Amino acid sequence: MSVAEQRLLEKDIVLPEVSIPLANYVPGLINGNMVYTSGQLPMQKGQLKISGKLGENLEISDGYEAAKICVINCLGVLKSLIGDLDRVERVVKVVGYVNSTSNFTDQPKVVNGASELLELAFGDKGSHARSAVGVASLPLGAACEIELIVQFK
Repeated sequence: MSVAEQRLLEKDIVLPEVSIPLANYVPGLINGNMVYTSGQLPMQKGQLKISGKLGENLEISDGYEAAKICVINCLGVLKSLIGDLDRVERVVKVVGYVNSTSNFTDQPKVVNGASELLELAFGDKGSHARSAVGVASLPLGAACEIELIVQFK
């Protein structure tokens, strides 16, 4: 078990098996020494865990939890592609899409759920560049969607 997985396990987080994509795409790709994950939703055991719109029927804490679930799914994709999370050299970028109303402006606080989990798992290697974007809707009505770019050895 990798150091990152041990750190997550201490918080009762176990990486899931990779879900079957919802449409015509792959969960992630390797190009050189980089992994690009497709956007992951807050799915657990094949079910959407958190749906709704921030600023309407969801609080920041709901979105934060959804972002954590999304990035856990991203890490499951990452592990499936590189085999061992100890191979991660750097989380390069996180892109977070937040299903939110037009007057909701706390998207960064929502995407912190993903960022803080990555820093927990990888320490300094988990610090990254990031975008937190508000959108009018997401697939299945999900609260957020997260994608990663990761450098590995």
